Amino acid sequence: MGHRVGFGFAINGIRYAFSSQPNFIIHLAVVFLVVILGWFLKVSATDWVVLTLTMVIVLVAEMINTALEAMTDLISKEYRQEAKIAKDVAAGMVLTASLGAVVVGIVIFVPYIFEFLTGN
Repeated sequence: MGHRVGFGFAINGIRYAFSSQPNFIIHLAVVFLVVILGWFLKVSATDWVVLTLTMVIVLVAEMINTALEAMTDLISKEYRQEAKIAKDVAAGMVLTASLGAVVVGIVIFVPYIFEFLTGN
């Protein structure tokens, strides 16, 4: 399989997450707002790196969650406690990444916002 084909599969995966997962859309909207706020506040290059990595971690966690849910459903359509655990842990991963991203956003943006509001 060539790089072009593999890249196409990857794009299909992103499209699937975008078109089927409402939370992925919410995460992308937050990414958009973070980029606008970061641009407006002129955050440093180092802060951009931290923000970018944090945003990517949340998006990747959401996509892993989606893939795990699909695989779990493929294995068994009937209720199984093990499937519930897998899905709950994957959802917990997304929540943990999202809460961590909120903390990172607060730590990075609060000083910039304070500086903007006070003029210091």
